[in-house]
Amino acid sequence: MTRQPHDQLAKEYLEELLAPLGEVKTSKDVKSEVQEIDVWFVPTTTSANSELGLLGKMAATSCLFEPYRNAPNEVEIRSCLLKLYSVQGDLLREAKREKCSISEAKLPLLWILTPTCSERILEGFGAKTKEGWEKGVYFLPEYQKTAIVAVNQLPITEDTLWLRVMGRGKTQTEAITEVVKLSENNHKWERLVEIFASWRKNLELNSNVSDEEVRELIMSLSPAYLKQREEWKQEGLEEGRQEGQQNGQRLMVESLLAVRFGNLDEELSTIVTPIMELSLTERNQLLLNLSREELLARFKVD
Repeated sequence: MTRQPHDQLAKEYLEELLAPLGEVKTSKDVKSEVQEIDVWFVPTTTSANSELGLLGKMAATSCLFEPYRNAPNEVEIRSCLLKLYSVQGDLLREAKREKCSISEAKLPLLWILTPTCSERILEGFGAKTKEGWEKGVYFLPEYQKTAIVAVNQLPITEDTLWLRVMGRGKTQTEAITEVVKLSENNHKWERLVEIFASWRKNLELNSNVSDEEVRELIMSLSPAYLKQREEWKQEGLEEGRQEGQQNGQRLMVESLLAVRFGNLDEELSTIVTPIMELSLTERNQLLLNLSREELLARFKVD
């Protein structure tokens, strides 16, 4: 597995956030051997969307988003630049055919979203911070119209939340947990929780759970999945007897333990029942944050 699961999740997630602001195209083909653009966005408003913080500021102008699960190397970054130049070339040719001009400001920018970025890569591409932009956002020389966003370097604020969701490990898990909390008070974000929950379920059903990267993504999406499971039950989408509900909760706890620690051995099986007695919030926090040893010490049945 390389980028595919993260790619698809990032595309669906960005499309959901940006659709109210303009036209979003995902997996758009470009000519030659460049393959396809992950997300191409054209705003229908000229002002940044403050509700989306840094992401809204980035989407104030026409742009391409290329999200990566693993930090891209120099070859992959040059591939992104080729996509950008191909799109710009198409737009300029279209303008010429229609006998009109297109200004430099109207040409799209490229945002490369990466969980981390080395100093070597930043120096090699001449990427530097810019006044007025958060730490972690590095711009290539002006006429290249490209920036690299190192998600792990972004400050932990409300403004960066929507980009931190596309990080890795603890960064992503904490951001998704924040979105889940937001959705409890604002129905607008419930659709995002549904997207995260569905992806978590699909990954577990259709991917190799022994793959470390898949397991990590499943764990990051679990806060949303746990919340959505409860809502599905309340809405009658997972109806059944009390016994069936208990079995569902047991399977969920067993699944999380197996994904987190590689398998559900006899020792871990003994703590499933006491964990099920906790509230959803407490259960979620403990399963995602405590080590195997800490869980066994806390719930071990004598």
